[in-house]
Amino acid sequence: MSSDADRRLRLLRLGIVGTAIAVLCCFTPVLVVLLGALGLAALTGYLDYVLFPALAFFIGLTIYAAYAS
Repeated sequence: MSSDADRRLRLLRLGIVGTAIAVLCCFTPVLVVLLGALGLAALTGYLDYVLFPALAFFIGLTIYAAYAS
């Protein structure tokens, strides 16, 4: 494999893992429970401002890595 193919594979893996984590945190109460257990429950109101852009970024990264030549 060339270094370009390795780079694309790493980007694809990062995009897929990042998307899975962002989806898990967006659509399940995993992050809310975790923040509550850590005593940071006041931050749960701001999660949408971070998670949705992160989800969009990782989906975009996955699409880029899959279709970049």
